Amino acid sequence: KLALNWEKSHFMVKECIVFGHKISKKGIEVDKAKIEVISKLPHPTTVKGIRSFLGHAGFYRRFIKDFSKISRPITHILEKNSPFIFSNECIQAFKTLKDKLTEALVLIAPYWDQPFELMCDASDYAVGAVSGQRIEKYFWPIHYASKTMNQAETNYTTTEKEMLAVVYAFEKFRSYLIMNKSIIYTDHSALKYLFAKKDVKARFLRWILLLQEFDFKVIDTRGAEN
Repeated sequence: KLALNWEKSHFMVKECIVFGHKISKKGIEVDKAKIEVISKLPHPTTVKGIRSFLGHAGFYRRFIKDFSKISRPITHILEKNSPFIFSNECIQAFKTLKDKLTEALVLIAPYWDQPFELMCDASDYAVGAVSGQRIEKYFWPIHYASKTMNQAETNYTTTEKEMLAVVYAFEKFRSYLIMNKSIIYTDHSALKYLFAKKDVKARFLRWILLLQEFDFKVIDTRGAEN
């Protein structure tokens, strides 16, 4: 049996707050009231304060491009045996995250009859991706995602890191992509490198098998830049 709480129910409204997100015909937005609270937080002075801030900001990480890359100076303090030094780099990362939340874009709900587009990026220590769709020639984001690399991944070559970003994007957005066509913007040489490898490592084999599950087209970003 399901029971509705009449006082908490809303009918025939143009917008509403659901689980900390504002839902309307425009798409999905952050809850401005919660963002205002986060924007007024002073920078953390304890490990507990860092965890609390990252928990609040991380709740809206799908709205922030390169969340993991930006927050890296702060998350580094949480690593084992790291001294608590909230440096100028940490303060800048703290400020940037709050600014990004304040300026967060509206994320659209997916159109299941349209192809998805993926854009990927890799740095020395993090990978990031965004899924979205092109509506009337304009790209609209659906979901931003990112993660920091583990110790082994930081030792990958530049090409392998680019491939890691692609694989991460397909794993992260699997629920959007598994039954739909998609277009991925990346350096085409990275994919060619992966599929042309003769001495395939177990890691590369796993990547190849994963990518073969999806129906996607590659647009070479390097060629587009030239």
